[in-house]
Amino acid sequence: MIHKTQDSFWGGIVKALGLVFGDIGTSPIYTLTVVFTLTKPTHANVYGILCLVFWTMTILVTAEYAWLAMSLGKKGQGGEIVLREIIIKLFKQGRVLAFAGFLSFLGVSLLLGDGVITPAISILSAVEGLLLIPGLEATRQGVLVAIAALIAFTLFFFQSRGTDKMAGVFGPVMILYFGSLLVSGLVSISGTPGIVAAINPMYAIDFFRENGIAGYFVLSEVILCSTGGEALYADMGHLGKKPIIRAWYFVFAALYLNYLGQGAFLLKHPDAKNILFGMIQEQSSLLYIPFLLLTIMATIIASQSIISGVFSIVYQGITTRLMPLFKVDYTSKHIQSQIYIGVVNWTLMCAVIFVMFFFQRSVNLAAAYGMAVTGSMTITALMMIMVFSKTTKKWKVPIVAVIAVIDLIYFTSTFPKFVHGAYWSIALASVPFITIQVWTKGQRQLYRALRPLDLETFMLSYEQIYGKSKNIPGTALFFLKALDVIPPYIVHCMIRSNIIYERNILISIVRTDEPFGNIARHKKDVGAGLEYFQISAGYMEVLDIEKQLKEHGIQEKVIFYGIEDIETKNPVWKLFALMKKLTPNFVQFNKLPATKLQGVMTRVEM
Repeated sequence: MIHKTQDSFWGGIVKALGLVFGDIGTSPIYTLTVVFTLTKPTHANVYGILCLVFWTMTILVTAEYAWLAMSLGKKGQGGEIVLREIIIKLFKQGRVLAFAGFLSFLGVSLLLGDGVITPAISILSAVEGLLLIPGLEATRQGVLVAIAALIAFTLFFFQSRGTDKMAGVFGPVMILYFGSLLVSGLVSISGTPGIVAAINPMYAIDFFRENGIAGYFVLSEVILCSTGGEALYADMGHLGKKPIIRAWYFVFAALYLNYLGQGAFLLKHPDAKNILFGMIQEQSSLLYIPFLLLTIMATIIASQSIISGVFSIVYQGITTRLMPLFKVDYTSKHIQSQIYIGVVNWTLMCAVIFVMFFFQRSVNLAAAYGMAVTGSMTITALMMIMVFSKTTKKWKVPIVAVIAVIDLIYFTSTFPKFVHGAYWSIALASVPFITIQVWTKGQRQLYRALRPLDLETFMLSYEQIYGKSKNIPGTALFFLKALDVIPPYIVHCMIRSNIIYERNILISIVRTDEPFGNIARHKKDVGAGLEYFQISAGYMEVLDIEKQLKEHGIQEKVIFYGIEDIETKNPVWKLFALMKKLTPNFVQFNKLPATKLQGVMTRVEM
């Protein structure tokens, strides 16, 4: 499988538009509508909000992600798990490392929680555009929610088929969508050209001066214009840094000119309820329905990129042993990042549809939106400070520190949202966060409780038994983490039960802190009839263990693996034991042939 292909200048931009910018691209559908639900659309307020939108997108997306975060990567990969891996290499050990680990777990959890609210608000806000079609003004909100839920269900239902074939359509559709935003914005600006002066930061200062503490809390709604900005960094590995940054400049221009156009429209129609759709309806009633359909398609594409992003984050969590093993299917022969995780897909779908029916309206959903995003942005900035402080680019530390303070201001502005629904984003994020904490600590505790043997002690007994020449014909495989530590199930098989084959191969899969790379090492002289086979693979690498064994002349007769039966009174370890039972074990995850598998159970007290 290829990891990524070199695209042409324009080809890379088109792909980036389809795969990266769906989330932030659909923000104009609801951002100003939500802001001016709470804020009076006076001349000063409109100019002040448009100024805040411009500088929010500039500082929190362009500066934080496009310029700073995207300069940090490993083999072209980005995201908070990658930042954690960079920090591990730079700091080796100590409290800073533990703090960075905690931050990355929290950041990943917030992004996963956000992955529920984003599709819900995007699809629902687009479907609400039906209310501006003549004859449909009286459509009940429950019907709109049902339509949005049906779209979401269809989207999740087809995930298992893969999006490889559809990916080629995403780019052109998003070009048309961003082009429509750009043109409609310019048409509206042409009637009020003075609106372009809104980028002057003095308008934002005047807005805070006039509105005081209320203006500060409006930031929790303004941040909606930058939701999805983290995708620039998280999706860097799929397309490369340059195409995403090039595409962002076009997206930035299209989005902000549309926001300016919406502002100009609002000055003339201060009673408008749905600003973007109202503006399009006024400009051309004939083009309104095509634009509405295009918007719904854009929200579906945005939701698709979020779902794919959630799959990628969970897969990174699995391969870095932060999360339990889930069954993973690969839906593309060409694009390695195209994966499908059934349990994540259906859990996400249920959560998205539940959130739609719970909040009913996109304006209500906006109350829950923003806290997770700003929290994730703050965490990314803090982790970047740690990285830059240990590199030759220490001059970037004060710049990132200023951005971190701005992130923190936006984050604290979302606190009043907590009682209005933001607790859902925290509740949703707590599920992966608790899972990561219980799983990582449980694995360490289990390792200590198993009391594995060192290789030297094991070899003394093994060679005595093997030397009796009563060995079973054929080749047996035994999985372990590393050669220097022999797990109890191998001791039980070979030493206590005398199950020793003529050829015994100990196999370990080592996930490196690099995204890609696959190296196999075969050591044939560990002992009489005992060999060691190690596969070192990147944490995003898709492994075919059977194929690699055959390439090294290994044709196994049986594959042994360990199963732990955990006995405990501790409620945390009971949860860990339940996770172990409900999720696939190592051999199921790596799709080894079921007919050759033999599980060996070890009872463990934790």
